[in-house]
Amino acid sequence: MIYEFIQTTPQFSEHIALIRLNRPKELNALNLQLMQELKHALAEMDQQEDIRCIIITGNDKAFAAGADIKQMESRTAIDMLIVDQFETWDQIRKTKKPVIAAVSGFALGGGCELAMTCDMIVASETAKFGQPEIKIGIMPGAGGTQRLTKAIGKARAMEMVLTGKFITADEAHKAGLINRVVPEEVYLDEALKLAKEIAQLSPVAVRLAKESVLKAFETGLQEGLYFERKNFYMCFASEDQKEGMNAFVEKRKPDFKGR
Repeated sequence: MIYEFIQTTPQFSEHIALIRLNRPKELNALNLQLMQELKHALAEMDQQEDIRCIIITGNDKAFAAGADIKQMESRTAIDMLIVDQFETWDQIRKTKKPVIAAVSGFALGGGCELAMTCDMIVASETAKFGQPEIKIGIMPGAGGTQRLTKAIGKARAMEMVLTGKFITADEAHKAGLINRVVPEEVYLDEALKLAKEIAQLSPVAVRLAKESVLKAFETGLQEGLYFERKNFYMCFASEDQKEGMNAFVEKRKPDFKGR
């Protein structure tokens, strides 16, 4: 598939792929085509055994400054229902491999929601996060009221959603929304460093562990514990488990194959 609004580098580094949002004049505003391209690229990378971790980034000025308002301005509720743009977001959320957002500049509205849909967020010192939809007479619709609340708590999320105020990268880090804050010139390098740490581990165990962490957001404690236990047992069906434990006993570095 030829992409217009994203750039992909499947071999960005060993076992790591990169997707760059590429609508710089529009500050990477998320139109329907970009989201379809992103969905397609993630699904394709999810099927490639050699890829173990995926990074999504924008540019220094903007990760994504929101949804493309021009595409929504004249639509009715029925138009929005028929288009069902959030189905694409559901597919992105189902990506099995770990996805890291490397954020610089604006991550607002849909851009903030996209970053939160990823599994981890590495941000530059210039990053700003926010859900400003309330200022144009609507509200977040791609997880902004839900993921933000789970990440930073009711009071902070309520203030951001009801006022549309932005928070800085440092504030986001202190609130628990993002993993780390680094200088602008190294934010992508730092995301790559994190991806490399994950990519050297067992792809089977990483996938099962990711599923289990996400389950904590979707269920109660007892159901989550049951799911975690089942995935823990599943690890023992893999060759990676045997290799990892043998390597530990033999005091050598494991060679995981994802089997």
